[in-house]
Amino acid sequence: MQNPTLDQAIQFAIEHESPWSRDCTSPNWGVHHPDPVPYNRLRGPVHDRGPESGTILLKGKTLASWGEPKRADLTFSVAKTYLALLAGVAFDRGLIKDINAPVGNTLKGIGFDSGNNALITWEHMLQQTGEWEGTLFGLPDQVDRYRAVTFAAAPDGKKGDARPLQPAGTYWEYNDVRINQLSLALLHLFQRPLPEVFREAIMQPVGASDTWKWVGYDDAWVEIAGKRVQSVPGGTHWGGGMSISSEDQALVGQMLLDNGMAQGKQVLSAEWIKRMRTPCAIAPFYGYLVWLNDQRKVFPSLPESSYFAVGAGSSFTWIEPELNMVVIIRWLNSAHADAVFGKIYEAVKAIAK
Repeated sequence: MQNPTLDQAIQFAIEHESPWSRDCTSPNWGVHHPDPVPYNRLRGPVHDRGPESGTILLKGKTLASWGEPKRADLTFSVAKTYLALLAGVAFDRGLIKDINAPVGNTLKGIGFDSGNNALITWEHMLQQTGEWEGTLFGLPDQVDRYRAVTFAAAPDGKKGDARPLQPAGTYWEYNDVRINQLSLALLHLFQRPLPEVFREAIMQPVGASDTWKWVGYDDAWVEIAGKRVQSVPGGTHWGGGMSISSEDQALVGQMLLDNGMAQGKQVLSAEWIKRMRTPCAIAPFYGYLVWLNDQRKVFPSLPESSYFAVGAGSSFTWIEPELNMVVIIRWLNSAHADAVFGKIYEAVKAIAK
């Protein structure tokens, strides 16, 4: 179906491609450059990116697609949301019996045994309020203290400085070392490589392709159940991470939109998805590793019902329940995200009437 208004919205997105080079060896590629020395380097594999691309699903059907929607591209922090899905799998299977219980109650000897770390719960880790302190695979959490991210208030300090830590649950900070610590905890919880669990529990049930890949840093190997296993990061801050097509991302988004259902089966419980979408008390723009549109503060052009997985570059999974719509946009200049989303929202709202 041709729709000039939607076509114009998509063209606007195409015209506002990310300023990042498509060449991953270029100086302006990635988010590791501002890190303090010697942590401002890649520690895992990366690859060149494709053009500005996207997919729109309306009521489960493909309404529009552009760019290279079948190309598996790095998603950066969209992988955080995929960790939240894996935490949901663990919750639904009873591996996490109480989301408000300290992680260290279940997992010993991996960094949750003493001090404030012993008080950090699964929910703290999923809401980024735990203030976990330590070094993981050679990266200290301090590297990402005072981290500035596009859709949250700027911190009042210099990135990498020793910000005084607060009690668990009292301070929100976007910190990739802590996210990777959550990933390590989930690996120990499942006792299996997380990409295997993700494939079986999420990707195969939603009908995704086999073109995606989730890899870790070169030195991120641990022993699990007597085997050498790579721990995967919740992003591509220092390389590695999730490469996936916009079409496969749309299938994951549709499962979330459908309260955990896909192809007639319950992939995740509706209870878990409700928890993911519940605003964090001290950061109401954030749920369980998803961005919320509380009071329309993140994206003023969209309703409060919209929620997002967001990755640097920028990569967006946008779920809009009121319109029964999922939108994947890859390599968009984040400065124009609200304008692009607003144009798509108004165009699809007119179509859906």
